[in-house]
Amino acid sequence: MCKPTKTTQKFILDNAVKPDGGRLIAEDVRCYIRDTLQVDYELRNVYRIMHSLGFSWITSRSQHPKQSPEAQDAFKKLSAGNDPSHPKSPTT
Repeated sequence: MCKPTKTTQKFILDNAVKPDGGRLIAEDVRCYIRDTLQVDYELRNVYRIMHSLGFSWITSRSQHPKQSPEAQDAFKKLSAGNDPSHPKSPTT
């Protein structure tokens, strides 16, 4: 079983969720390990390291970087939106 070094573990935990709304992917970890430890890992072993830390490569959809909660709330308040089948639509 692959056991991460303390620096690799810190990198994964600190970068699990990116500030722009993206997620850390195994290739990011693989590059980090190659650049800092000068060791080449297969992706399957990077996945094993991440799994040992409680991560899985299957994740929920991350938020879009330009997502606006205000715009979402305003859209939810539209009575009919753009749906012509909605009972309150101006076309019905």
